[in-house]
Amino acid sequence: MYTQEMLDSVKKVEATRKERLGMEPRRMTAEEKETLLNRYHPDYRQENFSVLKIGPNKGDKVPDELAVLLQANSRVKDLDIDLTKIDYDTDVLIIGGGGAGASAAIEADEAGAKVMMVTKLRIGDANTMMAEGGIQAADKENDSPAIHYLDALGGGHYANDPKLLHKLVTEGPSAVKWLNDLGVMFDKAADGTMITTHGGGTSRKRMHAAKDYSGAEIMRVLRDEVINRGIPVVDFTSAVELILDEEGRAAGAVLMNMETGEYLVARAKTVIIATGGAGRLHYQGFPTSNHYGATADGLILGYRVGAELVYADTIQYHPTGVAFPEQIFGALVTEKVRSLGAMLVNADGEAFMHPLETRDVCAASIIRECKDRKKGVSTVEGSGVWLDTPMIDMIHGEGTIENRLPGMFRMYEKYDIDMRKIPILVYPTLHYQNGGLKINQEGLTDVENLYAAGEVVGGIHGRNRLMGNSLLDIIVFGRNAGKNAAKKSKTIKPGKLTLSHVEKFAKEMEDAGIKTDCVSPKLLPKYTHRKDE
Repeated sequence: MYTQEMLDSVKKVEATRKERLGMEPRRMTAEEKETLLNRYHPDYRQENFSVLKIGPNKGDKVPDELAVLLQANSRVKDLDIDLTKIDYDTDVLIIGGGGAGASAAIEADEAGAKVMMVTKLRIGDANTMMAEGGIQAADKENDSPAIHYLDALGGGHYANDPKLLHKLVTEGPSAVKWLNDLGVMFDKAADGTMITTHGGGTSRKRMHAAKDYSGAEIMRVLRDEVINRGIPVVDFTSAVELILDEEGRAAGAVLMNMETGEYLVARAKTVIIATGGAGRLHYQGFPTSNHYGATADGLILGYRVGAELVYADTIQYHPTGVAFPEQIFGALVTEKVRSLGAMLVNADGEAFMHPLETRDVCAASIIRECKDRKKGVSTVEGSGVWLDTPMIDMIHGEGTIENRLPGMFRMYEKYDIDMRKIPILVYPTLHYQNGGLKINQEGLTDVENLYAAGEVVGGIHGRNRLMGNSLLDIIVFGRNAGKNAAKKSKTIKPGKLTLSHVEKFAKEMEDAGIKTDCVSPKLLPKYTHRKDE
């Protein structure tokens, strides 16, 4: 299965391993990082961004693929939707079935609100399920929320919203405790103390994990709690347009049954968007680690009713996506592999960077190694660098990989690759939507009664996210949105339902000279190449 070039390169990696075991690559200076990012990180390639002509972010740049959808026709533009025929009536409508949506549903239900979740796939079909490495929380004696704050602020290039970041780190310990009390099986020592590790850009070991199934384990528990509480979940049903009332407040959504194409009306006193990320838009042609439904739906829904976006031009490319074998190209190789000691090594067996630099710096370094320095290893899909996984067992003892990284081990084992004995090839993969809907500390967007939580939100992580802060984000801000939306719903009496914003948006498009056959939200990606499509 390996080419001769790969086998020759593996020998060079093995030849330098003993020397590398006793070394720690130099950390880059701030100036070196800035130069590297400007030259190699995809966010800095100006030719791949478009300036928005309409909407609350008019004049701002966003990725080309997102601009097309933000400035597209509504799916209900020419439809006669009868808003007097109410199919679902609830206090809090949650759009999205991942960790943020489930956390919001649990807390809204706990607050006594009538809650309903709607998701275009199934509850749990979300990026939460695919998160591997862990969740950050400053709950050890040598750590504090203040130190966590400084780590995340530096990792985010000092662009984080201070109030949102403060909320993230100060509520981190209670979020992990909440999950633990619900039944999440975190890794623990014999005395019951939680085992924590480093992540890229962290100055303390605060990564709590459940092997390398962290997101799946958290989602398992949240999903069970939603189901046990009897919270209604309408699956295989997409929100295709938000509904406002005559006062311009969020008051529900037009839903579409993904199997029958039928349109339904859901009325609500408050709405929470928790639709996740945008990886399946494949910005700049990158592969993605995201689940099938990650197509930026929430950004489009929010933008069309007037919700502002922040940092929509910043995307996280996880430095270690699978580069080989091609069957799993782009799949995530958790940062935990590097936190356990595996070094990034080029084709000549050289450790070309510190393995725990922040993700944007790490991704840019790998791209530089492959593109300019020509020290990548050729693959069917392009090139990659080695992640020297055999170092892990050599550092921590035999059996560590199988015990601490069982998911990774089994994923590669399916393709007859034993990561205990041979390094694995990696290359950056489109992983996380750093930017998104602007919210305040209550989780409220610019549109009254419209809340947002999870990856669809921007500002919390600045312009780059540290490992483990996304799983923390969905819990802290999912719970926050659920509590506040439930509280607000008790004071709301929706007015007459309207879709007048759809016509208003269409007029804006016309006045700006935008002519397109594209409709949005996209809902699902297409991977066919038929001539009739």
